[in-house]
Amino acid sequence: MKRIAIIGSPGAGKSTFARALSDALDLPLYHLDRLMWKPGWILASREDQIRLQEEIVRRDSWILDGNYGATMGIRLEAADTVIFLDRSRYVCLYHVLKRRIQYRNKPRPDMTEGNHERLNTEFLRYVWSFPKDKRPALLESIRQLKSNQRLYTAKTTKDVKRPLNSLTTHESPKL
Repeated sequence: MKRIAIIGSPGAGKSTFARALSDALDLPLYHLDRLMWKPGWILASREDQIRLQEEIVRRDSWILDGNYGATMGIRLEAADTVIFLDRSRYVCLYHVLKRRIQYRNKPRPDMTEGNHERLNTEFLRYVWSFPKDKRPALLESIRQLKSNQRLYTAKTTKDVKRPLNSLTTHESPKL
């Protein structure tokens, strides 16, 4: 596990899991939310998104957390491991609300400086509809992984914690 893509719904725990995995494996971590959003919530151009990710995936080791469906193929093609946090919409909504309170008036550690946590009806609808609207495309991308790429799917908190516990006991990580 040297090139890891972590995907899933907003609020699934991708960034938190990515930080813990980065610490456990001593791999460089790149949060797509930090890379793709400029201060003032200005989204990087598609060309910049592609260029940044192509630069990262050429490196020997990395963890990339985030979805950004239009550039998903760049990460999944280069990853040796894909971790899909397939959490329920209720868990994701809970985490989004908790995150809003936790990072009120300050940036999240995985977000660009100056971009404070936002919460609006549109984003909540996005999280709620993610299983129906976005999950099928993620599953299709996953189906296209090569046989030499590892896929781990985590649906529960126990599933998410399992690989981290394995790494600290030097066992093979499993989800």
